[in-house]
Amino acid sequence: MAPDPIAFLHETTYADLPPDVRHQTTRCILDLCGAVVAGRHTRLSAIVRDHAVAVYGGDQATLLLDGRRVSAPGAALATGMGIDSFDIHDSHRESLGHAGVHLFAALLAIAELRTARGVPLPSGEAFLTAMAVGYDVACRVGEALHGTVSDYHTSGAWGAVSSAGLYARLMGLDRATTREALGIAEYHGPRSQMMRCIDHPTMLKDGSGWGAMAGVQAGMLAEAGFTGAPAVTVEAPEVAGWWSSLGSHWSVMEQGFKAHGSCWWSQPPIEAVLALTREHDLRPVDVTAIRIETFEKAVHLDHPAPETTEQAQYSVPFPVAAALVKGSRRPDGWYGLGPAELLEGSLHDRETRRLARCVELVEAPDLTAAFPKRFLARVTLTLADGRVLVSPDTTFRGELDDPFSDAELGTKFRWLAGSLLGAERVAALEAAAWGIADAPSIGPLLRLLSAPPDVGA
Repeated sequence: MAPDPIAFLHETTYADLPPDVRHQTTRCILDLCGAVVAGRHTRLSAIVRDHAVAVYGGDQATLLLDGRRVSAPGAALATGMGIDSFDIHDSHRESLGHAGVHLFAALLAIAELRTARGVPLPSGEAFLTAMAVGYDVACRVGEALHGTVSDYHTSGAWGAVSSAGLYARLMGLDRATTREALGIAEYHGPRSQMMRCIDHPTMLKDGSGWGAMAGVQAGMLAEAGFTGAPAVTVEAPEVAGWWSSLGSHWSVMEQGFKAHGSCWWSQPPIEAVLALTREHDLRPVDVTAIRIETFEKAVHLDHPAPETTEQAQYSVPFPVAAALVKGSRRPDGWYGLGPAELLEGSLHDRETRRLARCVELVEAPDLTAAFPKRFLARVTLTLADGRVLVSPDTTFRGELDDPFSDAELGTKFRWLAGSLLGAERVAALEAAAWGIADAPSIGPLLRLLSAPPDVGA
């Protein structure tokens, strides 16, 4: 019998999750908490939070790291766009996008909507299970979408469907109503063109907040009797192959994590340059030319002189140059490009700009052929003394080929969270995330994420 996505959505329990799936989902939740803090630095986040208050007012859910109350769709919009505003959240190769951002945004908003209706917040176990289920639905919808249409869409396009699925699960919608919710979300979700935002970087980003909002609204509409079924990425015969391993192959296990707050495609050349810098003890002044060979889509990230953080995040030359200039490790051993390197206040560093202008970005047909199974880059550095250094084909830390340990993920979280939160709150939030499966309620996690920042806001 073929797997049943709607039954999977409603009937999967914590006991059905293998231990490694539980653990990986916990890792994703921790990483997303850090991404929430990173995004809070951006002007995009401030605009969208104010917009949610003005346009999506209400008393159903909380704006994270803000405290103001809005409607559930408004909270999902703001959380999703906030995480998406600084590109350091989990990623999935096969769907060519990000799943956790819209799942986390929608799920927190839906959980609070339930409390506005008199239902207690879910337990940590229930929250973790819903996230694991959501990753499977999200990634399969994304793969089905990109496998059946010609354009490359943002994550919000498929994130809307999985967000609606989480609404159906948490609100206990029946099978027929769930079908309507998924169909509404697929139809109204942002079928936005990803390559447009890569070629012309703006605050539109990856559409994740809009997808989370559309999914929550789709669930609310279906609950009220609005119709919209079917969702073709779930029900059409031609997409059945993407659902065939449902319940036995878990998409959450395919999530990669980032060290740097820039597009996933820029991570390999950043790591290649850092490896050469450390191996040969290079200084920025030593480098006169940088040739980067990579896959075709990454060549579109050719924005060497960004004026906004969005342009810096959708760039290869600038973060590569920033890594060369600021490539020393912290005392805890962690190195990543974060808000301090990629927000507007750091974009006019003279040496970084010089090195970014030295970058030649070239497509390598063999690396294009390997994409999206592998994201790779080769870097050649020409030095002032005449030496030429060449990296091997390089992936990046946090990828499935070179995953972060739990300790490394914890260090990354503390690096990001400590930029706006006090040490006691950082420790409490980390403990709440790692201990989510045993928590009687997600209330403590939600409270720690909801209050305004402690420092630097």
